[in-house]
Amino acid sequence: MVSYADAGVDLFGSAIPSLEDLKRLSLAVLSGERSRNAFSEEVEKQLGNSLASGIALVILGRSREALDLLKKGSACSAKFLYQAYAYRAVGEFDAAIKALDEAGKHGLDALAVTLEKAATLRHAGRLDDAETELKKGANFQSVSAEYHLQRGKLADARGEYEAAMDEYTHAIDLAPDHAEALFRLAYSYDLRGDDDEAIHYYRECIRVRPSHLNAMLNLAVLYEDDCDYDRAEHCVDTVLASHPNHKRAQMFQKDVDHSRTMIYDEERERTRDRRNKILEIPITDFELSVRSRNCLKKMNINTLGDLLRITEAELLSYKNFGETSLMEIKRILDTKSLHLGMAVEDKDGAFAAAAPAAEGANPEILAKPVEDLDLSVRSRRAMVRLNLKSIGELISKTEAELLGCKNFGVTSLNEVKERLGRFGLNLRRLD
Repeated sequence: MVSYADAGVDLFGSAIPSLEDLKRLSLAVLSGERSRNAFSEEVEKQLGNSLASGIALVILGRSREALDLLKKGSACSAKFLYQAYAYRAVGEFDAAIKALDEAGKHGLDALAVTLEKAATLRHAGRLDDAETELKKGANFQSVSAEYHLQRGKLADARGEYEAAMDEYTHAIDLAPDHAEALFRLAYSYDLRGDDDEAIHYYRECIRVRPSHLNAMLNLAVLYEDDCDYDRAEHCVDTVLASHPNHKRAQMFQKDVDHSRTMIYDEERERTRDRRNKILEIPITDFELSVRSRNCLKKMNINTLGDLLRITEAELLSYKNFGETSLMEIKRILDTKSLHLGMAVEDKDGAFAAAAPAAEGANPEILAKPVEDLDLSVRSRRAMVRLNLKSIGELISKTEAELLGCKNFGVTSLNEVKERLGRFGLNLRRLD
């Protein structure tokens, strides 16, 4: 496990470290909870050193606090660069651009200023301005991996995914250990469903120390999809070793355990589908006496499935429903190898009937594509496997049906329910 002390960078010494050293320190600090906590404790002791403490707070993600301290620090390229990071983090993009201009005046090299300005403009949604800024760094396209990384991110933001992948590949050609370029290329292949290439680049990414957490977790998903549960578990355990309270990793660990024991009996599911179609047959399709038909109508029994949820005793207790009507009903059910009260006796839910899933829902919402739910990679894969294209199709499914999809676990189920909840919708429930 990497400790921030392992970086060998003294932020609180007599001089502010170089920008490369600060980057190395940041990676070490964020490599694990223990390292982050130790660094946080050190920062609290050093708040009198405004510049160093301000930089430290930016590293820890405490951007508002950092800005107050950085304003008091001595002017230098590091001060203004980290001011720019903090302003960008809190959405003050114009202030970030001004800080980068100051960083350039105090020695930050022109390419770094250009790339950080382009990143800031992209975060602000000013994509054309970001492109214009990047053109200033075109002379570095043969030597700078960071230049191609920023071009790739801009292409991604524009939905130009093939162009983005080309740029990430260029970045890796120039810097084979560039962790962010490796991750973004892997993620691009992941979204395209090219699992082999995604696994290859995720594995390359996690070889760079400290390992990229999201790469490790995404790799776990792909291993689990391939039923390689040992490798999936190893990835999750590695994340939890350095980040024991990582919520996503904790949920993935449960998913892997669930996948190890999950049994999906396709023949049983086909049998259940056939039975469900039988249960939807209306009572009016059968020859019944007027008395029997009227009694069933008053009891709100409309399908064969409704008959399975009532017992003989309950039928006979209804006014005007006698032995003759009972025999009629039993003969009908016998022809389908069914009997009264079967759903009451059922233990596995094979005969459960569905409750309306979207009563009163807005038809425009139901027609929206499932992509509008902004689901994670794993959940999107499940939507493809189940051939669910719209939100309306999704809410026609029960929790059990989704969990029956290969490698769709509790984490994904909770995510889907939370996204549907934003539209006031739920998955179909069984009575």
